[in-house]
Amino acid sequence: MRHEKIIAPANGYVMLLVFAVLFLGGIAGFLFTETGGFIISVVISLFIPKGFILVNPNGSRVLLLFGKYMGTVKKNGFFWVNPFYTKKKISLKASNFDSERLKVNDKLGNPVMISTILVWRVRDTYKAAFEVDDYKDFVRVQTDAAVRKLASMYPYDNFADEGSDEDITLRSSVNEVSEALEKEVQERLAMAGIEVLEARIGYLAYAQEIANAMLKRQQATAIVAARHKIVEGAVSMVEMALDELSKKEIVTLDEERKAAMVSNLMVVLCSDKDAAPVINSGTLNH
Repeated sequence: MRHEKIIAPANGYVMLLVFAVLFLGGIAGFLFTETGGFIISVVISLFIPKGFILVNPNGSRVLLLFGKYMGTVKKNGFFWVNPFYTKKKISLKASNFDSERLKVNDKLGNPVMISTILVWRVRDTYKAAFEVDDYKDFVRVQTDAAVRKLASMYPYDNFADEGSDEDITLRSSVNEVSEALEKEVQERLAMAGIEVLEARIGYLAYAQEIANAMLKRQQATAIVAARHKIVEGAVSMVEMALDELSKKEIVTLDEERKAAMVSNLMVVLCSDKDAAPVINSGTLNH
């Protein structure tokens, strides 16, 4: 048998009554009749308490008889099983696992610090008890391995200026990365009878040795993007100014003066500081 088998044990309260009858009745019968058969009844009754089990909600008991798997009790309550059964508790509650922060290389080879938060529970008690040595330690090790593999599949961020324009990145594609991580972890934990309820990235950042350089890079990228927008707006405004001057015939400018005007307007509009205008009190020729 390689899978879980659910069994229905005897009612514990009924067996408790049987124990009381055999034990107390045996003692009373021996005292009044001094018959040896009542002693046997008392001895047999002493084995009954070893068979009592209490299964709490979202709990289970794996039962073995001299090394052979007999089944699992998942129904909660007070029960009685064969006194010679070996009983092993396995919790069916959902558990959280917050992995340590691991240093791994992303798809582009950049070192990043990453950790994951995993929500899991035991689905198959047979596999959890007998297919792996310690299923809790198995969850920890396999989750770390899955996170390392996942980080190597995607870049931390897009770097379009270097020709790296990925659809999925660790930083921005949270849902896609979480789905890929959950699938990878589930495949690894299936042999231990573990069901993955949720898996997501808990911490993500560049490693310390390149964090400052990457921050400067991001700042530079943001500055370039902002300057690009400013230049686009400035060109549009200069074009509008020249069109309005020409349309309303406010002043007639030759090509040289248009070039000077464009230069001055671009300086004023694109400068990161307030312009200090110089008032010309003479003519355009001075």
